[in-house]
Amino acid sequence: MNKHIQIFDTTLRDGEQSPGFSMTHSEKLRMAEQLEILGVDVIEAGFPIASDGDFEAVKAISKRITNCQVAGLCRIKHDDICRAWEALQFAEKPRIHTFVATSDIHLVHKLNMSREQVIEAAISGVTFARSLCDVVEFSAEDASRTDPDFLCQILEAVIEAGATIVNIPDTVGFAVPDEFGSLIRKIKTEVPNISKATISVHCHNDLGLGVANSLAAIQNGAKQIECTINGIGERAGNASLEEIVMALAVRKSFYGSETKVNTAQLYPSSQLLAEITGNQVQPNKAIVGKNAFAHEAGIHQDGVLKNPLTYEIMTPQTVGVPQNSLVLGKHSGRRALGDRLDKLGFTFSKDEVNKIYQCFTVLADLKKTITDEDLIYLSKTGIDLAEKPDIAENLQEYINQ
Repeated sequence: MNKHIQIFDTTLRDGEQSPGFSMTHSEKLRMAEQLEILGVDVIEAGFPIASDGDFEAVKAISKRITNCQVAGLCRIKHDDICRAWEALQFAEKPRIHTFVATSDIHLVHKLNMSREQVIEAAISGVTFARSLCDVVEFSAEDASRTDPDFLCQILEAVIEAGATIVNIPDTVGFAVPDEFGSLIRKIKTEVPNISKATISVHCHNDLGLGVANSLAAIQNGAKQIECTINGIGERAGNASLEEIVMALAVRKSFYGSETKVNTAQLYPSSQLLAEITGNQVQPNKAIVGKNAFAHEAGIHQDGVLKNPLTYEIMTPQTVGVPQNSLVLGKHSGRRALGDRLDKLGFTFSKDEVNKIYQCFTVLADLKKTITDEDLIYLSKTGIDLAEKPDIAENLQEYINQ
């Protein structure tokens, strides 16, 4: 039986902290509603004590969302936890998410606390949070740079205090997959009471390894992944939700894991976030980029026309993209050109297609993008033009018109 991996979406909290990605109250509500349709397990709606606006947004989302848990982030300070609960108490499925840094570099330079003091404060915070809410998540900030033995020690303590989820963040994107997987395995095997809590991870993408580290964590016992739509977030971003979900779906036999995400809503969710924030997805972004199901090379186009499985490991419709696209350019072949001409309503013999293709390749060297209008022009002139020695000059005149 495949194990269920919980998807904890932090687009509205960590994602919104990314420069240029802040959202208004109504925009956060729209995005939260789409995340519920998408089918994530948890929506981290914000950091209630950070601002009155964040508090109101978490409160409104808590009242609106019914099918997902709604989480609010807070430090282990009691005032933070109270403010979070004040916003979350309206949720049908509330979760308090509290955190403290555990690495020595943070303890010395940021908190000015000893390890013993941090453990004591974490126990106090989790105990108080659990008195308010049945579901309490504890995050050990900068866990990947924390002494592993100390990390196990504080996790044991907070689980004993009532934490039901323990989150292992790679806060600064420092970890690599083998190392991070080993850390999760150590936690699973060496924290005596770990069976009482779910292991979660929250990976950043500073070295481009956020998704890889998250998948390594799943292989070693993590059952919750914290991630964002389009991979947005602090600095280089977070692990990408759509990449993790589809990696588990496409390679289900390898990972033995699955999510309850409605994958057909991945592309619509990505597009909504881009619309709300005004930040478009990079073209080569896996799963949701405009080139993810686009083919220009002639060999690829020929294969896809014969059987999409030759060059596509998932169908576009699986992730909510209406169809793949054969981009016509200088790398395209005769088969793709012929297919597009057929769709435009033109019927040519093989010899005629060859002549049009001769002109097409010249035009493709002169223009970056070949449009349907260009193809209509070639359909009308290409057969005759192919017989002339000055094809390039004629086509340049066409471009200049």
